[in-house]
Amino acid sequence: MKYIVNTHEVGLLFENNSFIKSLPAKTYRTMPLTNRWILSVDMIGKFEPPYELSLFLKDKTLAGMLDIINLKDNEIALHYVDGNFCDILTYGSHAYFNTIKKHTFAVLDTNSPYLPDDIDLNMFNREYFRKEGFKYIGAYTVPAGKTGILTVNGEFIKTLSTGNHYFMRGSNTVEVKLVDVRKSLLEVSGQELLSEDKVTLRMNFICQYKVMDPVKVALEFENFEQQLYTTMQLALREFVATRKLDELLAQKHEIGSIILESVRHKQEQFGIELMEAGVKDIILPGDIKEILNTVLVAEKKAFANVIMRREETASTRSLLNTAKLMEENKTLYKLKELEYLERICDKVGNISLSSSSGILDQLSQLVSMDK
Repeated sequence: MKYIVNTHEVGLLFENNSFIKSLPAKTYRTMPLTNRWILSVDMIGKFEPPYELSLFLKDKTLAGMLDIINLKDNEIALHYVDGNFCDILTYGSHAYFNTIKKHTFAVLDTNSPYLPDDIDLNMFNREYFRKEGFKYIGAYTVPAGKTGILTVNGEFIKTLSTGNHYFMRGSNTVEVKLVDVRKSLLEVSGQELLSEDKVTLRMNFICQYKVMDPVKVALEFENFEQQLYTTMQLALREFVATRKLDELLAQKHEIGSIILESVRHKQEQFGIELMEAGVKDIILPGDIKEILNTVLVAEKKAFANVIMRREETASTRSLLNTAKLMEENKTLYKLKELEYLERICDKVGNISLSSSSGILDQLSQLVSMDK
């Protein structure tokens, strides 16, 4: 029987299904009925023998053509072909021909969560990793404005900056918790509170803060925002319970700073910086609103009456002063008469004159100085 082994292949000679030796590229013929046959194997990629690899490695020529890597249970290998990443190898023995392509390997210990520093992270962007690679290597992204808190088996290791980070999936439990380190707004809304004078009201309160110790926020609190919310809520309730409604309404714009000062000593406990706070609105029951509106109307009416009385008093005082001046100064009195006479004449439609005297004499009589 005729067998052809091409230049990019190696021939494997078998007899009675047992490997005998390797054969170089050439044309071969076997005698009929000898139970001898030749298998041609491509030397471009991986050598995958029909049975146990070690039996083939006894052939020194074949063994010299192969790069062998043996991986333990806790190891994987990054496989590179001519310097370019190809795939990931797991437990077992792997053989690759080194005659045409150059195969290199980076062995990773899955008992350690950390990748070697010399690993090229660009390979994680390849399609292979999106489908297969991330079964063995975990990817974690820390967005801008946040800090990553790395824990291994529940123990804090370090903080992670913005960007992509990669760790081994293996015997260790790797977790990355994200903490927002930007300015944040906490809203305590819809709180039904009871004032000192037993008035039920609803208040919406807001507080701005910034995380200064992300490790403490991530590791020492099960639900950080909920606990901060409860702290602000209790401080608000305590403040309202010690103030009457009128005081609360009068201090509306100061409540934020008062509450902030009352809880500022807890900043270090929470690992934050409290920046500012304030009351958005105070919502009163309907009957209280009506009462306050009635009081407001009454106050405005009383205030209007006071202003009217004040103006009347000022007007009377002005008239009195004018009268005294005219009494003391006859010329001023005469000018005042002429002023009023001018006003009267502006409104006169017809002037009737008697025949007893002329018009000048009659007008003179109107402004006579005689009393």
